Formats: sequence, structure tokens, C-alpha cells
Amino acid sequence: MCDIKTINRFFLLATGPLFGLLIALLLNGPSIEWAGEPERITSDSPAITSVMTTVDLDLTKAEDTALYTASFIQTTTELYHKTTNTMTSIVQTARNTADKPEKIYNRRITAKLGTPKGTVNSDRITIELYKVNPGNYKGYAMKVKLKSPDAMKMTLGHDKLGGSETTKQAVMRHGAVAGINAGGFADSKGKRYPLSTTVLNGKYLNGFEPSYKDLFFVGLSKSGKLIGGKFYEKSQLDKLDPAFGASFVPILLKDGQKTTIPLKWQQAPQRAPRTVIGNYKDDQLIILVVDGYDENGSSGATLQELQDKLYNMGVVNAYNLDGGGSSSLILNGKVINKPSDGQLRPVPTHFLFFK
Repeated sequence: MCDIKTINRFFLLATGPLFGLLIALLLNGPSIEWAGEPERITSDSPAITSVMTTVDLDLTKAEDTALYTASFIQTTTELYHKTTNTMTSIVQTARNTADKPEKIYNRRITAKLGTPKGTVNSDRITIELYKVNPGNYKGYAMKVKLKSPDAMKMTLGHDKLGGSETTKQAVMRHGAVAGINAGGFADSKGKRYPLSTTVLNGKYLNGFEPSYKDLFFVGLSKSGKLIGGKFYEKSQLDKLDPAFGASFVPILLKDGQKTTIPLKWQQAPQRAPRTVIGNYKDDQLIILVVDGYDENGSSGATLQELQDKLYNMGVVNAYNLDGGGSSSLILNGKVINKPSDGQLRPVPTHFLFFK
């Protein structure tokens, strides 16, 4: 038997329209005479019992359906979480697998450099500093992985053409974590101007100058790749989409091969403090800064020595930047190398690195 509340609800729903009709007839319709005493309807009446049984069955079916639906949703949710976890695991495994060649290659690089003396790591850049001492010269190697193109920039001395400042001044003024001197320069009327083709913020400062003699251009593309070489037409350099860059002499490695070093640069000076920038095949940058106590040619490294060193390290492209008293390496606010002038030299262009 159904409970009384259920019967009452059903009875109200079932008889409501009938009562409404009777009231309407009483008020507006003809009089109704009862033939006799109406049949009493009770909860034990067969009709009511039959209907209530049907309702009870329907409610039971609805409850079963609700329970099944809830169970199905729970099962589906569990399956979704299992699938998501499985896919996450597959993606992570794929990433780890994809990273293995890169990690193996990086271990090969660092194995030839030794143990880093200092590191910088952020979501934009990774820098590792090494000492270099093959016996006939001393210096430093700085391996740089650019995770974002804007982690490296070139600046002008005091942000103006003809201006000059030390690399440390540029680093501190721009809030960089590291910096090196960049291209060569020429003095004129008390000012220092970058040599030949110079690009800053994607624009040519003094227009494009075709490569001549031993000069080359080196810089970074807008996608964050090291670019460099000799360019005889502006369209050649434009195709590489330079973000910035400077010029100097000579090229040491190109596409993994040693280049011919002009005799002039082999002899004048034979040895000197040096700054060299290059890249590996995975686009990591390598920078060598070699110490020397003067510029008379008797201290520092020869270009051939650095060429051999970089070649044996597996470097693909390498470019000699301004050297001598201009050679500068700043990391974490400190002057790492020993400037041959006894102090840092103000120069017009700097390559800076940012965390």
C-alpha cells in the first residue's frame, strides 16, 4: 500500500479538474439531481489501488533510471580521468623522448667545456660560464641558450649613434644579467661610430653597406637565431630578418668548416685579447673571451688557436668580434675577464643578455 501523503497528492491531482467542473455547473448550469447516494471512494477502492500501483511502479522505474544514470556518469567520469592521465603520461613520455637527443647533444658540448663556474637559469635564458685554459692562453667560455628571442639585444653607447660606454655600464643601465662587447668602431671628432652595416631594432642605422675586404655582419634574427656572414646586397641580409647586429673581422667558422684567415689578421696582432661569438647546430650560443695583458701581440690567443678550439668543440659558425682592450665579459654585475687596458674600454656596441 502507498502511504497517505502519496494518496492525497494523487487524489488532489485526479479530482481537481472534476471539482472545478462541478462548481462551474452548479453556478451556471442546470440543476443536478442525484439518483441516489454517490458511491464512496476510499483508498481501498480497486481503481485507486490500480492507479497507485502503476504510479508506484513508475516511481520505482524512475528511481532505477536515476541510479543507473548516476552510475553511468560516475563510470564515465572515472574513465575520463583515466584517459586524461594516460594521455598526459603519453605526452610526457613523448616530450622526454624528444628531449633525449637534445640532452645527449648538450652533454657532449659540456663534456668539452668542463664544469661550469657559474650558471643563470630562467624561463627566458640559460647561461653557463666555464674557464678555458688550454695552456697557451687563458679565458672564459659562456654558453647561452636563448629560450626567448628578446633575451638577447644589442645596445648603443648611451643609446645614441656616436656614443660609447663600457659593457658593464650598458649591462647595469639596461638591467641585463650579462654582456659582451660587440662590433668594431672608428673614432671621429671625439665620438665612436660602429663599423659598416649596423642594425638596431630591425633598422639599418646608416643604411646597408655591401661587405668589402674582410668585414662581415653578425647578429640575431627576429626569431632568435644567430645570423652572420658577408652580404653584398641588402636583400640577402633582409631575407634573414635581422633584429640587430654589428660588423667586424674575420669569420672563423662557416657551416661547420674552417675559413681562411687573412694573413693580415694572423700577424697584426699575432696574439691578443679576443672576443668571439658562435653557435652550435642546436642554436645555442658560445662566447669566448680571452685575456691578455696588453695589445703588443705577445699575450692572449691567435685567431688560428681559437678557430681550432671552436672547431673541435663542434661549433658551426664563429665570428671574431672586436678584441684587445675592447674585450669585455660581464656576468651578474661582475667583470669576469681581465681587461688589457687595466679597466673596461668604452665602446659603441654591446650584446646584452636578459633573464
